[in-house]
Amino acid sequence: MSASTAPTPMAAAPLAELRRLFDSRQLTLDPVEMITYEVDAGYDRGRPDGVFFPDSREDVQRLVQWASRAHVPLVARGAGTGLSGGAVAEQGGIVISFARMGRVVELDPHGRRARVEVGVVNLALDALVKEVGLYYPPDPSSGRSSLIGGNLGENAGGPHCFKYGVTTNYITGLDVVLADGRAVRLGGPALDYPELDFCGLLVGSEGTLGLITHADLRLTRNPPGVKTLMVAFNSEEEAGHAVSTIIAAGLVPATLEMMDQRGMRIVEAYAPVGLPVHAGAVLIVEVDGYPQSLDAQMEEIADILTEHRGFDLRLAQSEDERQQIWYGRKSFAGALARLAPNFYLVDITVPRSRLADTLAAVNQIGDRYGLTLGHVFHAGDGNLHPAIAFNGRNEEEKARVLQACEEIVRVCVARDGSITGEHGVGIEKRAYMPMMYSGAELAALAEIKTLFDPKTLLNPGKIFPDTLPAVERAAPLPPAGGNFMPSTPDEAAAGLAALSAAGKTVRIGGAAHGDPRGADLWLSSAGFNGIRAFAPDDLYITVGAGTPLADLHTFLDDQPLHAPLLSPWPAATVGGLVAANVNAPLRLRAGALRDLLLAATVALADGRVIRAGRPVVKNVAGYDLPKLLVGSQGTLGLMTDITLKLLPRARARRTLALPIDDPQQGLAWAAATAPVWLATSAVTLGPHAGGYALRWTVEGPSKDVAAEVEALQAALTAAGAPTARDSDSPATDLWLGLFAAHPDALIVRIGLPPGRMPDYWAQLSAGVHGQAAWCWDAAHHLAYAACTAQTAEAAAAWLDAVRRPARAMDGYAAAMQMPPAWRTALDPWGYAPSAGDLMAGLQARWDPARILNPGDLPFAAPR
Repeated sequence: MSASTAPTPMAAAPLAELRRLFDSRQLTLDPVEMITYEVDAGYDRGRPDGVFFPDSREDVQRLVQWASRAHVPLVARGAGTGLSGGAVAEQGGIVISFARMGRVVELDPHGRRARVEVGVVNLALDALVKEVGLYYPPDPSSGRSSLIGGNLGENAGGPHCFKYGVTTNYITGLDVVLADGRAVRLGGPALDYPELDFCGLLVGSEGTLGLITHADLRLTRNPPGVKTLMVAFNSEEEAGHAVSTIIAAGLVPATLEMMDQRGMRIVEAYAPVGLPVHAGAVLIVEVDGYPQSLDAQMEEIADILTEHRGFDLRLAQSEDERQQIWYGRKSFAGALARLAPNFYLVDITVPRSRLADTLAAVNQIGDRYGLTLGHVFHAGDGNLHPAIAFNGRNEEEKARVLQACEEIVRVCVARDGSITGEHGVGIEKRAYMPMMYSGAELAALAEIKTLFDPKTLLNPGKIFPDTLPAVERAAPLPPAGGNFMPSTPDEAAAGLAALSAAGKTVRIGGAAHGDPRGADLWLSSAGFNGIRAFAPDDLYITVGAGTPLADLHTFLDDQPLHAPLLSPWPAATVGGLVAANVNAPLRLRAGALRDLLLAATVALADGRVIRAGRPVVKNVAGYDLPKLLVGSQGTLGLMTDITLKLLPRARARRTLALPIDDPQQGLAWAAATAPVWLATSAVTLGPHAGGYALRWTVEGPSKDVAAEVEALQAALTAAGAPTARDSDSPATDLWLGLFAAHPDALIVRIGLPPGRMPDYWAQLSAGVHGQAAWCWDAAHHLAYAACTAQTAEAAAAWLDAVRRPARAMDGYAAAMQMPPAWRTALDPWGYAPSAGDLMAGLQARWDPARILNPGDLPFAAPR
């Protein structure tokens, strides 16, 4: 909370120019009309000099260009529902309200994607896509009014994120206006562009790096059935153990929401809905899927709940009953308002296993400060929301609230959590950032801010504390010998600092010895090997970055959890897969590497060691540094350990297969089944038995699997396809088989927007078809081609023929592997990122001497 600020008013000349540039209907300069824009839904205030309402990206560009000339701050704003002061013009300037940019530019039901302007209302978008059988899962409590742009700025979550993830998991591309007025495209409609994941970086950046105008969203199938259960427990600890057991059993509820006794009593006094106020805690469990599977899922969950001393189980028998249960959960804020003029909603995240002791510690803090406090929280992902009722006009009471909040945040950080899971840092928590991050880590975040916004015009004053802690760097220590194989992050940082000072370049790899390919020496990650932490209750594992993926799978073989990663190369390490962004055709249900990477420790070439992320699913404290590591090709730093999200193993699995003569026919039949995909985990088309095979792997609860197989067969029949047969070989085997059959070939990944693969295939000549073996990840619009050319010259001509139509369709064709002798003759990327200069700039800040994997990305900064 901060007092209302009165920054120096803007000079008359810039305001006069602003009036000349824009229609009067797009500007609000009246002090009375601007009162609404002094606040968001929190307590921080700031008086803007004006409010601007753009109608288009071009409007935003013109405003930013004006602001850059006039040195005027700009603050992006959605619906003003944020709680951390992120949309407050603390330093004056212009608030940009995106409410008029509310168009759904494109909705592609077959490709399961949408392109929207950022002024679209969250709930309106979800309602629109549900009309065509789809679902946009991020569902913050403010969804009825919050805009997609605000959701992007805060990386919004909601009750369903335990199963479905948060906003960043559904964004494939962003249109962004940078601080100099330039418009860039980050990512796009295709997947896995060969560039740094600046798209992931911008999501959750609170408008401090750029102004997002459009977003490319991926959608999922809307589950056809849902059931909701409420159950009471004597304590939060008992409820927490029940949650862990549900997950360990391989069940994945759509929501796991909890309310403590204090919270229930507050709500019941306000809106009597039958909450079990005599209990210590109540848990709301919701499952979704095919209707025929819901009873079995809920019965098994109910058995687990009762085994863990759950009682008063209340299963909603109708939609009205279901809504009544949720009404109680969603009435908490209104109930608090009845108790006091104000309430302060704290937002923290801890590993799930620490929920009970965190709640106890928070309650002790509240009692010690004499505060009225209650809890509602997302038990599935460890995101707590202690809510404190108080009188904002009582300065002494407000001071106690702020002191309690600081202690609550310290409790969270001590448990390796995040100071904010979904509300953002903004003004509210910027002073707490040094609790969570070291000086080196905050400096890394600040370097990103300076790179994107050198004049500090975009939402100034947010996220960062007034003073950054000192930065610690390892003293340079030259590695001994021709290769460098450190075993600790500090050793790696010291060696890299010495190599940077000497101007010696390194090639990073997982083997103990390797070919530095033009670099001065080989840097092996083999010293970072083994399991560092395994937390099954919290669904994560931390491994050394040099750990072979095969070793990780072996460790998890007898566990009910798995890491949904596959590699086409038997010796691949976990760090190598992250650096190369290698995604098997598994992400329909499991997500991509960018969704699974929670945290990593990284040694930078300038001697710093930073920890990116935390072992929690919801963390919006600062910028999403783990996203930058995925696909970075080792050009930003040396990963020393990696924390991955684990998933429960599927209860049942079946694979259907069809023999295919013509790939076009196979792609068409795969697309015909797309509306069905709910439990489908992979759809591939690839070489088999002298022709092609089309396969679908379906995973999940047994009745969901059976229902989906039946639905797939019906869709194939409707498309004129023969009946698919069961196969013992999963769909991913076709993808793995392509690499196994061509271990030394040039293999290219072609990524295209949804729906474009048949046109792309038709544009390629028969000669281009025949000069490669092909496999398709049909669900994700990716093709893999193993070129059979015998010379680099022939391969270059083939590669050019493959790339030209891909680029014309807003896609790409990038090499995943190639013969070593061809590396100087072939461009592995054939792609120029829209923000390539910024990507090179980040590399230059974290690796000033450009020693790491020289030339391994298309934007690589020159030495």
